Amino acid sequence: MRGTTARALVAAVAAAGLAAGCTGTGGSPSDDGRGSPSSPVRQEPPVTGEDGPPVLAVKLDNARTARPHTGLEDADVVYVEQVEGGLSRLMAVYATRVPESVGPVRSARESDLELLRQFEQPVLAFSGAQSRLLPEIESAPLTPLTPESAAGMYVRRADRAAPHNLYLRSARLLPEEPGQDALTTGFRQGPPPAGGRPEPTRTVDYPSARFTFTWSDARDGWLVAMDGTPATTARGGPLAPATVVVQYVTVRPSDYRDFLGNNTPYTETTGSGRATVLRDGRAYDVDWNRPDPEDGTTFTTDGGEPVNFARGQVWVVYAAAP
Repeated sequence: MRGTTARALVAAVAAAGLAAGCTGTGGSPSDDGRGSPSSPVRQEPPVTGEDGPPVLAVKLDNARTARPHTGLEDADVVYVEQVEGGLSRLMAVYATRVPESVGPVRSARESDLELLRQFEQPVLAFSGAQSRLLPEIESAPLTPLTPESAAGMYVRRADRAAPHNLYLRSARLLPEEPGQDALTTGFRQGPPPAGGRPEPTRTVDYPSARFTFTWSDARDGWLVAMDGTPATTARGGPLAPATVVVQYVTVRPSDYRDFLGNNTPYTETTGSGRATVLRDGRAYDVDWNRPDPEDGTTFTTDGGEPVNFARGQVWVVYAAAP
């Protein structure tokens, strides 16, 4: 099973890196800025399992200086969550496509553990966490992958300043795609529901961050802008997910604070509530339901009919319920 072998295989990755003389976060080789390491490459064993590799979740920096992201356009699902100071971080989940590189990678949060319970033993790539949170991550039903545990899977790019320059060599970790069956989100693809309303643009505000999604017929997707600036891929093309979900959830204080004393918000992704699904230039007000952490999230109309998403990338933006 995916879940029974992923941790052992990541341990093998770490052991191979140590045998080759790898160090922790400070020992990752530099990169020329184009995804190719400038130093010789060590070949570590990939992560796979009896039923194929698990999904890969990567925690991404979303500071202005961290953009544009690398590999974000290949994610099946992008989750947006609020962090300290009203800023945002992204969680990119890969199942049907695995890019060569993903980044910049940053630290995990408590909310990530509940969010990822919907997948079977996912690999979580992140650059660290608060010391009190690390034991919870280690005991969670996921496989943690950090520069300390598998240094050879990470690289620091020379064209960006730390801490916004750490990238995962994702294609070496997962040389084959986990596949659609590993993507146990509960999402459905198919024709749009009846009704809805034309909505050419939608903005979601956090205390210190802003996301705007504008429908593009030419791209057949929603052009993304972050903090008023169009979001692009590392190659300069626009990010244009096919479906955007604005999911209204409880965002409450957690027991954790950052080094400046700012409280870390906890985003509750289980339970039920309202959401707006954006697809095909229209908006649909729906209900969401996720009874337990092990479940995916279902979206239904007011009449109880399942709501289909468009084929392609999905962005889920967690917004505080009014």
